[in-house]
Amino acid sequence: MRRLRIPRRSLHVQLTLLYAVPFFLSGAALLAIPLLGTNQAVPAGAVPAPGAGQVDSSDLDNQLASSAVGVAGTLVVALVLGWFVAGRFLRPLRAITTTARDISANDLHRRLGRTGLHDEFTELAETLDDLFQRLEASFESQRHFVANAAHELRTPLTAERTVLQVALADPNTTVDTLRAACQEVLTLSAQQERLIDALLTLAHGEQGIERRTPLDLAELTGKVVASRAQDAGRRGAQLRTTFGAAPAAGDPDLIEHLVVNLVDNALRHNTAAGWAEIITTTTTAGGTLRVSNTGPVVPPDEVEALFQPFRQLGGRRIRHADGHGHGLGLAIVRAIATAHGARLSAQARPGGGLDIEVSFPAQTCHSRMERA
Repeated sequence: MRRLRIPRRSLHVQLTLLYAVPFFLSGAALLAIPLLGTNQAVPAGAVPAPGAGQVDSSDLDNQLASSAVGVAGTLVVALVLGWFVAGRFLRPLRAITTTARDISANDLHRRLGRTGLHDEFTELAETLDDLFQRLEASFESQRHFVANAAHELRTPLTAERTVLQVALADPNTTVDTLRAACQEVLTLSAQQERLIDALLTLAHGEQGIERRTPLDLAELTGKVVASRAQDAGRRGAQLRTTFGAAPAAGDPDLIEHLVVNLVDNALRHNTAAGWAEIITTTTTAGGTLRVSNTGPVVPPDEVEALFQPFRQLGGRRIRHADGHGHGLGLAIVRAIATAHGARLSAQARPGGGLDIEVSFPAQTCHSRMERA
């Protein structure tokens, strides 16, 4: 048996009735008061004077007719005023709906902004603006990820295909040569895996974070530095550390990636018998991490370019012997710092190398994204 579906009333109609019905009832009650007074003016059982009955009856009929007209007019006025007030009240909501539909369909760069007074509609607009900001960051991150992955993965894939084709085309191929070719392919595959991990970290950092976990930069950085001690010894680089308490809040995994990339960058782009200095401390802004290192001389006007994906000193695409150099380390650092609302600064050292500082906001500071 099919159920009878009641037509759904719009919010405008519902608000109109909500405003009009009390107004109408109040008006009808006011018009009814004179009628009740007239009825009470004639005592029960009293005999009216000769001819007075006709006059009183006529007056009562006139009052009833006037009251009916007044009630009808009150109903019309109540509905008109209710419709106008409801429309005026819903105007910001219609503007938000129209703009939000246009933004989601065409342009995620636009924002709703304030709707007037600081009311619930303004809070709704701010919440939607935060949502659009996250969506824009997510879509932009996906575009960057696809473009970067397509560009960088093409080289190792071509190299793998070339190695296999050469091995198969050689009529004098032996087990040893095939084994060497397979080993080279495995090495190239490992490089691709590291590249994909770096791209995923970059994409994750650009999307922003939803929740912040309190942590100590000193403890986290100490673990990272300890894991890189052997690498520093192999490169002949001296590690200088000063770990002061540095409270911060954010995604522990992403912040660890930030520290790892800063320390690896300081060790990888260094000089023989150089050094890398890692300091954590607390400032008025919050927990701060500072990484300095010796290394090649960096022109001041090229420092900013180092934080772009796949950009290295002089515009070169350096591939290190260990296969880790993809030019994404500092790009990942910037993306993670931006996602946490941290201040990132970098300066070229006069004798070579970089001074990079990341200052995380105090734990009491919350971004608009978290409030949403």
